Amino acid sequence: MDRRGVASRMPLPLRVLTDFQMAKRAVRFALGLPTPLATPDRVLFEELILPHYSSLPDVHRVLFVGVAWYTRHYPQAYFSNVDLWTVDSDPRARRFGARQHVMASLQELARYFKPGRFDLIVCNGVYGHGLNDKAGCERAFESCYTLLRPGGYFILGWNDSPDYPAAPLDSIVSLQRFVPSTFPPLDTWRYRTNTPYAHTYDFYCRPQSADSAPSS
Repeated sequence: MDRRGVASRMPLPLRVLTDFQMAKRAVRFALGLPTPLATPDRVLFEELILPHYSSLPDVHRVLFVGVAWYTRHYPQAYFSNVDLWTVDSDPRARRFGARQHVMASLQELARYFKPGRFDLIVCNGVYGHGLNDKAGCERAFESCYTLLRPGGYFILGWNDSPDYPAAPLDSIVSLQRFVPSTFPPLDTWRYRTNTPYAHTYDFYCRPQSADSAPSS
């Protein structure tokens, strides 16, 4: 076993004492400072994807799905000038969410918001991490479609790896209602990062009208 394998098995307090980067993050977190992850997919997300969408003139109302300690700085860093809502089904995650936060699953969000409420919905690291079975995925993506305004943007981040099994995306009918949308900085609608778990970003939009949506 290499040193990284040994370190990953250490108790957290000991890892903080022996891992300089982890200790640095722990100090920043304790001080309430931004505490980003340094993985390539997260760097891309924070340095390119979020800044691009937060700068669009037609993005005023944002729903961010799933929060954790490393997203705590997102409201101020990327969404300080928009109507931001966060959602997470775990009550322990509330302290990492925005001022406007809903404790609920993605599947039931239509109970909390009116149709067409949001210009942008960000769903990164949820599919394959709890949102796994086909029925749940169908309801979740249908909820996103309903809550997104026509022409609105939908970002789906997921691990394209058998270690994170979930219903195949191409089998989810509600997801097919969205239209793939080229992300200009990367010139593609789907981008797979060079990570062991092949984290992938898909970029979609809701069609302007039902007539422009692909048939299922």
